Amino acid sequence: MKKNKKIALILGVTGQDGSFMAELLLKKGYVVHGLIRKSATGNLRNVSKIIESNKLFKIHHGDLLDFVSITNIISKIKPDEIYNFADQDHVRWSFELPSYSFAVTGASVINILEIIKEQSPESKFFQPLSSNMFGGSNNSRQNETESLTPRSIYALGKVTAYHACKLYRDVFGLKICGAIFYNHESEIRPEEYVTRKITKAVARIYYGKQKTLKLGDVNAKIDWGYAKDYVEVSHKIMQQKKPDFFIIASGKKHSVLEFVKKSFNYVGLDYKKYIKIEKKLFRPSKTVSLVGNTNKAKKILKYRTKTNLDKLVSIMMENDLKLEKNNY
Repeated sequence: MKKNKKIALILGVTGQDGSFMAELLLKKGYVVHGLIRKSATGNLRNVSKIIESNKLFKIHHGDLLDFVSITNIISKIKPDEIYNFADQDHVRWSFELPSYSFAVTGASVINILEIIKEQSPESKFFQPLSSNMFGGSNNSRQNETESLTPRSIYALGKVTAYHACKLYRDVFGLKICGAIFYNHESEIRPEEYVTRKITKAVARIYYGKQKTLKLGDVNAKIDWGYAKDYVEVSHKIMQQKKPDFFIIASGKKHSVLEFVKKSFNYVGLDYKKYIKIEKKLFRPSKTVSLVGNTNKAKKILKYRTKTNLDKLVSIMMENDLKLEKNNY
Protein backbone atom coordinates (compact mmCIF):
# COMPACT_ATOMS: atom_id res chain seq x y z
CA MET A 1 0.00 0.00 0.00
CA LYS A 2 1.44 3.35 -1.01
CA LYS A 3 1.99 5.91 1.71
CA ASN A 4 -0.05 9.09 1.37
CA LYS A 5 2.49 11.33 3.03
CA LYS A 6 6.25 11.44 2.94
CA ILE A 7 7.94 10.50 6.20
CA ALA A 8 11.00 12.41 7.39
CA LEU A 9 13.34 11.82 10.32
CA ILE A 10 15.24 14.82 11.66
CA LEU A 11 18.22 14.14 13.89
CA GLY A 12 18.89 17.16 16.08
CA VAL A 13 15.36 18.49 15.71
CA THR A 14 15.58 20.91 18.66
CA GLY A 15 18.47 22.89 17.19
CA GLN A 16 18.31 25.92 14.91
CA ASP A 17 18.40 24.08 11.58
CA GLY A 18 16.50 21.02 12.78
CA SER A 19 13.55 22.98 14.12
CA PHE A 20 13.35 25.17 11.01
CA MET A 21 13.38 22.01 8.89
CA ALA A 22 10.57 20.50 10.97
CA GLU A 23 8.44 23.59 10.39
CA LEU A 24 9.15 23.55 6.65
CA LEU A 25 8.39 19.85 6.17
CA LEU A 26 5.18 20.01 8.18
CA LYS A 27 4.00 22.88 5.98
CA LYS A 28 4.72 20.66 2.99
CA GLY A 29 2.55 17.90 4.44
CA TYR A 30 5.21 15.50 5.70
CA VAL A 31 4.91 13.28 8.74
CA VAL A 32 7.94 14.42 10.74
CA HIS A 33 9.79 12.35 13.33
CA GLY A 34 12.34 14.18 15.45
CA LEU A 35 15.17 12.71 17.51
CA ILE A 36 16.21 14.36 20.76
CA ARG A 37 18.63 13.25 23.45
CA LYS A 38 17.05 12.29 26.76
CA SER A 39 19.36 14.82 28.40
CA ALA A 40 17.91 17.54 26.13
CA THR A 41 14.26 17.07 27.08
CA GLY A 42 14.29 20.41 28.91
CA ASN A 43 15.48 22.18 25.77
CA LEU A 44 12.36 21.92 23.63
CA ARG A 45 11.85 25.66 23.23
CA ASN A 46 12.31 25.65 19.45
CA VAL A 47 9.76 22.88 18.86
CA SER A 48 7.34 23.33 21.77
CA LYS A 49 4.66 25.02 19.63
CA ILE A 50 4.94 22.29 16.99
CA ILE A 51 4.54 19.57 19.63
CA GLU A 52 1.41 21.26 20.98
CA SER A 53 -0.26 22.02 17.65
CA ASN A 54 0.73 19.41 15.05
CA LYS A 55 -0.25 15.74 15.23
CA LEU A 56 2.07 14.93 12.31
CA PHE A 57 5.10 15.71 14.48
CA LYS A 58 6.42 12.86 16.61
CA ILE A 59 9.29 12.92 19.11
CA HIS A 60 11.70 10.03 19.75
CA HIS A 61 14.38 9.85 22.42
CA GLY A 62 17.81 8.56 21.50
CA ASP A 63 21.44 9.47 21.06
CA LEU A 64 23.72 9.59 18.03
CA LEU A 65 26.28 7.60 19.99
CA ASP A 66 23.74 4.90 20.85
CA PHE A 67 23.70 2.48 17.90
CA VAL A 68 20.71 0.55 19.22
CA SER A 69 18.37 3.53 19.68
CA ILE A 70 19.07 4.89 16.18
CA THR A 71 18.63 1.40 14.69
CA ASN A 72 15.27 0.95 16.39
CA ILE A 73 13.94 4.30 15.16
CA ILE A 74 15.05 3.96 11.52
CA SER A 75 13.98 0.31 11.22
CA LYS A 76 10.56 1.14 12.69
CA ILE A 77 9.56 4.21 10.67
CA LYS A 78 11.49 3.55 7.39
CA PRO A 79 11.69 7.28 6.58
CA ASP A 80 11.71 8.58 3.02
CA GLU A 81 14.16 11.31 4.05
CA ILE A 82 16.65 11.60 6.91
CA TYR A 83 18.21 14.95 7.83
CA ASN A 84 21.17 14.82 10.19
CA PHE A 85 21.33 18.20 11.92
CA ALA A 86 22.73 16.71 15.13
CA ASP A 87 26.34 17.47 16.00
CA GLN A 88 28.55 19.45 18.35
CA ASP A 89 28.93 22.51 16.16
CA HIS A 90 30.73 24.99 18.41
CA VAL A 91 34.35 25.31 17.21
CA ARG A 92 35.81 26.56 20.51
CA TRP A 93 34.02 23.85 22.51
CA SER A 94 35.41 21.21 20.18
CA PHE A 95 38.90 21.99 21.49
CA GLU A 96 37.68 21.59 25.07
CA LEU A 97 35.85 18.28 24.42
CA PRO A 98 37.80 16.81 21.49
CA SER A 99 36.87 13.13 21.76
CA TYR A 100 33.18 13.79 22.32
CA SER A 101 33.04 16.44 19.60
CA PHE A 102 34.65 14.16 17.03
CA ALA A 103 32.46 11.20 18.01
CA VAL A 104 29.21 13.16 17.64
CA THR A 105 30.17 15.18 14.56
CA GLY A 106 32.16 12.59 12.62
CA ALA A 107 32.15 8.99 13.81
CA SER A 108 28.41 8.90 14.50
CA VAL A 109 27.71 9.53 10.81
CA ILE A 110 29.34 6.21 9.95
CA ASN A 111 26.97 4.49 12.40
CA ILE A 112 23.94 6.21 10.88
CA LEU A 113 24.93 5.27 7.34
CA GLU A 114 25.57 1.67 8.34
CA ILE A 115 22.10 1.52 9.91
CA ILE A 116 20.51 2.98 6.76
CA LYS A 117 22.38 0.44 4.62
CA GLU A 118 21.09 -2.47 6.69
CA GLN A 119 17.63 -1.28 7.75
CA SER A 120 16.32 1.27 5.22
CA PRO A 121 18.48 1.45 2.05
CA GLU A 122 15.82 3.36 0.09
CA SER A 123 15.90 6.29 2.51
CA LYS A 124 17.47 9.51 1.25
CA PHE A 125 20.05 11.02 3.61
CA PHE A 126 21.07 14.68 3.96
CA GLN A 127 24.33 15.54 5.73
CA PRO A 128 25.14 19.18 6.54
CA LEU A 129 28.84 19.98 6.35
CA SER A 130 30.80 23.11 7.22
CA SER A 131 33.04 25.69 5.60
CA ASN A 132 35.36 25.01 8.55
CA MET A 133 36.54 22.01 6.53
CA PHE A 134 38.41 24.57 4.38
CA GLY A 135 40.04 26.16 7.43
CA GLY A 136 43.52 26.42 5.91
CA SER A 137 42.41 27.60 2.47
CA ASN A 138 44.53 30.16 0.65
CA ASN A 139 41.88 30.76 -2.02
CA SER A 140 39.73 33.88 -1.93
CA ARG A 141 36.62 31.77 -2.62
CA GLN A 142 36.10 28.06 -2.08
CA ASN A 143 34.13 25.73 -4.33
CA GLU A 144 33.20 22.04 -4.03
CA THR A 145 36.66 20.91 -5.24
CA GLU A 146 38.57 22.85 -2.58
CA SER A 147 41.15 20.89 -0.59
CA LEU A 148 39.97 19.91 2.89
CA THR A 149 42.24 21.44 5.53
CA PRO A 150 40.50 21.34 8.93
CA ARG A 151 41.84 23.54 11.73
CA SER A 152 39.60 22.39 14.58
CA ILE A 153 38.25 19.13 16.01
CA TYR A 154 34.79 20.15 14.82
CA ALA A 155 36.07 20.60 11.27
CA LEU A 156 37.92 17.28 11.46
CA GLY A 157 34.64 15.60 12.38
CA LYS A 158 32.89 17.19 9.40
CA VAL A 159 35.66 16.04 7.04
CA THR A 160 35.18 12.50 8.37
CA ALA A 161 31.42 12.78 7.82
CA TYR A 162 31.98 13.99 4.25
CA HIS A 163 34.27 11.10 3.34
CA ALA A 164 31.92 8.61 4.98
CA CYS A 165 29.01 9.96 2.93
CA LYS A 166 30.95 9.71 -0.32
CA LEU A 167 32.08 6.17 0.51
CA TYR A 168 28.60 4.87 1.37
CA ARG A 169 27.13 6.58 -1.69
CA ASP A 170 29.78 5.39 -4.16
CA VAL A 171 30.40 1.90 -2.75
CA PHE A 172 26.97 0.91 -1.43
CA GLY A 173 24.74 3.04 -3.67
CA LEU A 174 22.96 4.90 -0.87
CA LYS A 175 21.08 8.09 -1.74
CA ILE A 176 23.30 10.56 0.12
CA CYS A 177 23.43 14.28 -0.49
CA GLY A 178 24.37 17.34 1.51
CA ALA A 179 25.45 20.95 1.73
CA ILE A 180 28.66 22.63 2.78
CA PHE A 181 27.17 25.43 4.82
CA TYR A 182 28.92 28.69 5.55
CA ASN A 183 27.89 30.50 8.72
CA HIS A 184 24.12 30.82 8.95
CA GLU A 185 22.39 32.62 11.78
CA SER A 186 18.88 33.34 13.00
CA GLU A 187 16.72 34.66 15.80
CA ILE A 188 16.85 31.24 17.50
CA ARG A 189 20.62 30.82 17.32
CA PRO A 190 21.97 29.89 20.79
CA GLU A 191 23.54 32.77 22.67
CA GLU A 192 26.94 31.04 22.72
CA TYR A 193 27.38 32.04 19.06
CA VAL A 194 28.79 35.49 18.37
CA THR A 195 25.92 36.89 16.28
CA ARG A 196 23.23 36.03 18.81
CA LYS A 197 25.53 37.04 21.64
CA ILE A 198 25.76 40.46 20.00
CA THR A 199 22.06 41.03 19.28
CA LYS A 200 21.03 39.73 22.69
CA ALA A 201 23.56 41.98 24.43
CA VAL A 202 22.57 45.05 22.40
CA ALA A 203 18.92 44.51 23.31
CA ARG A 204 19.83 44.15 26.98
CA ILE A 205 22.03 47.26 26.86
CA TYR A 206 19.19 49.19 25.20
CA TYR A 207 16.87 48.29 28.08
CA GLY A 208 19.51 49.00 30.73
CA LYS A 209 19.98 45.36 31.75
CA GLN A 210 23.63 45.08 30.67
CA LYS A 211 26.52 47.55 30.56
CA THR A 212 29.13 46.03 28.24
CA LEU A 213 29.55 43.50 25.43
CA LYS A 214 32.70 41.37 25.69
CA LEU A 215 34.07 40.03 22.40
CA GLY A 216 37.15 38.36 20.94
CA ASP A 217 38.49 38.98 17.43
CA VAL A 218 36.12 41.59 15.99
CA ASN A 219 38.23 41.84 12.83
CA ALA A 220 37.42 38.26 11.81
CA LYS A 221 35.54 38.30 8.50
CA ILE A 222 32.72 35.82 7.97
CA ASP A 223 30.37 34.73 5.19
CA TRP A 224 26.96 34.98 6.93
CA GLY A 225 23.53 33.89 5.74
CA TYR A 226 20.06 33.30 7.20
CA ALA A 227 19.39 29.79 8.53
CA LYS A 228 15.81 29.59 7.22
CA ASP A 229 17.08 30.20 3.68
CA TYR A 230 19.71 27.47 4.04
CA VAL A 231 17.16 24.99 5.37
CA GLU A 232 14.90 25.65 2.38
CA VAL A 233 17.72 24.90 -0.05
CA SER A 234 18.58 21.77 1.97
CA HIS A 235 15.15 20.39 1.15
CA LYS A 236 15.65 21.30 -2.50
CA ILE A 237 18.98 19.43 -2.53
CA MET A 238 17.21 16.37 -1.13
CA GLN A 239 14.71 16.43 -4.02
CA GLN A 240 17.35 16.28 -6.77
CA LYS A 241 17.40 13.10 -8.89
CA LYS A 242 21.19 12.87 -8.62
CA PRO A 243 22.43 13.04 -4.99
CA ASP A 244 25.24 15.56 -4.67
CA PHE A 245 26.92 18.11 -2.40
CA PHE A 246 26.64 21.87 -2.83
CA ILE A 247 28.25 24.90 -1.24
CA ILE A 248 25.58 27.16 0.27
CA ALA A 249 26.78 30.63 1.23
CA SER A 250 26.05 34.33 0.79
CA GLY A 251 29.25 34.82 -1.20
CA LYS A 252 30.07 37.95 0.79
CA LYS A 253 32.16 38.47 3.90
CA HIS A 254 31.61 40.92 6.72
CA SER A 255 33.62 41.51 9.88
CA VAL A 256 32.29 40.83 13.36
CA LEU A 257 32.78 44.54 14.01
CA GLU A 258 30.48 45.34 11.09
CA PHE A 259 27.81 43.10 12.60
CA VAL A 260 28.32 44.91 15.94
CA LYS A 261 27.94 48.34 14.33
CA LYS A 262 24.76 47.38 12.48
CA SER A 263 23.25 45.93 15.66
CA PHE A 264 23.96 49.03 17.76
CA ASN A 265 22.84 51.30 14.91
CA TYR A 266 19.52 49.46 14.90
CA VAL A 267 18.76 50.91 18.35
CA GLY A 268 20.58 54.21 17.83
CA LEU A 269 23.53 53.55 20.16
CA ASP A 270 27.28 54.14 19.69
CA TYR A 271 28.98 50.74 19.85
CA LYS A 272 32.29 52.27 20.98
CA LYS A 273 30.82 53.04 24.40
CA TYR A 274 29.90 49.42 25.12
CA ILE A 275 32.24 46.84 23.59
CA LYS A 276 35.24 45.36 25.40
CA ILE A 277 37.83 43.13 23.70
CA GLU A 278 39.12 40.14 25.69
CA LYS A 279 41.99 37.96 24.46
CA LYS A 280 40.61 34.86 26.19
CA LEU A 281 37.67 34.94 23.78
CA PHE A 282 39.92 34.52 20.72
CA ARG A 283 39.91 31.07 19.08
CA PRO A 284 42.92 28.78 19.73
CA SER A 285 43.62 28.69 15.98
CA LYS A 286 43.67 31.77 13.76
CA THR A 287 40.37 32.48 12.02
CA VAL A 288 40.71 32.31 8.22
CA SER A 289 38.38 34.44 6.15
CA LEU A 290 36.28 32.03 4.08
CA VAL A 291 33.85 32.97 1.32
CA GLY A 292 31.74 30.45 -0.57
CA ASN A 293 31.59 30.10 -4.35
CA THR A 294 27.99 29.09 -5.04
CA ASN A 295 28.18 28.80 -8.85
CA LYS A 296 27.26 25.11 -8.79
CA ALA A 297 24.20 25.73 -6.61
CA LYS A 298 23.17 28.67 -8.78
CA LYS A 299 23.38 26.57 -11.94
CA ILE A 300 21.68 23.38 -10.72
CA LEU A 301 19.44 24.57 -7.89
CA LYS A 302 18.80 28.12 -9.14
CA TYR A 303 20.05 29.21 -5.72
CA ARG A 304 20.08 32.91 -4.87
CA THR A 305 20.83 34.74 -1.63
CA LYS A 306 17.50 35.90 -0.20
CA THR A 307 18.51 37.60 3.06
CA ASN A 308 21.40 40.08 3.17
CA LEU A 309 23.27 41.10 6.32
CA ASP A 310 21.13 44.18 7.02
CA LYS A 311 17.97 42.10 6.88
CA LEU A 312 19.53 39.36 9.02
CA VAL A 313 20.54 41.87 11.70
CA SER A 314 17.05 43.40 11.70
CA ILE A 315 15.39 39.97 12.08
CA MET A 316 17.61 39.09 15.03
CA MET A 317 17.44 42.51 16.68
CA GLU A 318 13.67 42.71 16.38
CA ASN A 319 13.35 39.30 18.04
CA ASP A 320 15.73 40.08 20.91
CA LEU A 321 14.28 43.50 21.56
CA LYS A 322 10.85 41.90 21.84
CA LEU A 323 12.15 39.22 24.21
CA GLU A 324 13.90 41.73 26.46
CA LYS A 325 10.93 44.10 26.45
CA ASN A 326 8.62 41.29 27.53
CA ASN A 327 11.03 40.46 30.35
CA TYR A 328 11.56 44.11 31.30
